[in-house]
Amino acid sequence: MSEVLAVFEQPNSIKNFLKRDSNIAFLAGGVAGAVSRTVVSPFERVKILLQVQSSTNSYNQGIFQSIRQVYREEGTKGLFRGNGLNCIRIFPYSAVQFVVYEACKKKLFHVDGYDRQEQLTNTQRLFSGALCGGCSVVATYPLDLIKTRLTIQTANLSTLNRSKAKNIAKPPGIWKLLTEAYKSEGGLKGLYRGVWPTSLGVVPYVALNFAVYEQLREIGIDSSDSRPPWKSNLCKLTMGAVSGGVAQTMTYPFDLLRRRFQVLAMGGNELGFKYSSVWDALVTIGKTEGFSGYYKGLTANLFKVVPSTAVSWLVYEIVCDSMRNW
Repeated sequence: MSEVLAVFEQPNSIKNFLKRDSNIAFLAGGVAGAVSRTVVSPFERVKILLQVQSSTNSYNQGIFQSIRQVYREEGTKGLFRGNGLNCIRIFPYSAVQFVVYEACKKKLFHVDGYDRQEQLTNTQRLFSGALCGGCSVVATYPLDLIKTRLTIQTANLSTLNRSKAKNIAKPPGIWKLLTEAYKSEGGLKGLYRGVWPTSLGVVPYVALNFAVYEQLREIGIDSSDSRPPWKSNLCKLTMGAVSGGVAQTMTYPFDLLRRRFQVLAMGGNELGFKYSSVWDALVTIGKTEGFSGYYKGLTANLFKVVPSTAVSWLVYEIVCDSMRNW
């Protein structure tokens, strides 16, 4: 506390405080996450609707057709339903990832994260990415759970919603969903429902995202100091898109499980599925929906993840450079 108070007692102390490496990573990571998720919010919502519905529900006409359907039924607000909470969640989620990753570089492997002559090995990148992915899940999971439920509660998925017209007219808000989950689903356990399949998906996804991007950055950016800024930024966008696409495609089945476990308590039987464990979910999906069932909503997810990851890495790099040069 005394350290924070001292920041406001000395000239230029606020600037010096913000220019610390950990604070730069936290602020830049948070801003990058919030901006990138807002850009792709309509795809995020449709992806979740495709993931949690059964094969007989109404969102089966493709990505853009589903977006148009959401717009017809709920208007512009429907396309961004849950995005406010998503930004509240994604700021610390993304910030924690970048802070932990930079800390791993310096504290565990003694590599200067901003010196391009020093680089982590791919094994070190995967380990650091996995650790920051796990930390971000633990820190923000209850908000992710509520965001998912907020996203689907007004959608025309099944009798789950059609039988609750009152809730469609005025669905419960963030605080009510949080308190209901805590009170009726076993306290803290209820707020972390689905955290295991979420971790199975997020940890390798973040590990691959960081490892692929850092490898591409080592190849594509280190020799690009003479490029004009727009070419350098385009290169960063491309590398972010590739890293996000590769990571998400390889880990997607667990992202699907993550969403389904999060909404089980809302009426899994009516939505068309009910699982007792992660293994039971994997076996059941294979039997009832085939191999394609593991990748339901993948196309919509790639429409979200590829630009989102690209924007996230670009914004992170720009904010970091701006804060260091302030």
